[in-house]
Amino acid sequence: MGIVPQKKYFKISEVSSLTGLESHVLRFWEGEFSAIRPKRTESGQRMYRRKDIDTILEIKRLLHDERYTIEGAKKMLGGKGKDKEAAPASTRDFLQGIVDELRLIRAMV
Repeated sequence: MGIVPQKKYFKISEVSSLTGLESHVLRFWEGEFSAIRPKRTESGQRMYRRKDIDTILEIKRLLHDERYTIEGAKKMLGGKGKDKEAAPASTRDFLQGIVDELRLIRAMV
């Protein structure tokens, strides 16, 4: 993220350009992560705070860089994922899928 302007609230288009995320992704994440709660104007326009932008960037890091699932990112944001055993869930799921397939193959022979 570049330099964040010194202002209290940011429109969704500004957050989109600051974070490099499309506005539809930001709206989706609002529904998935309770930590992102932008204020609404009387006309219903979303107004994000700096705290929201920091949270969005952390979620982006967890999902895109660390390869967590949405559930794994929720746990990490909630402080439940302090140990590496819970992360990343996608790897654990992938390996479990391999084990299940190997069991099926073994049952066939």
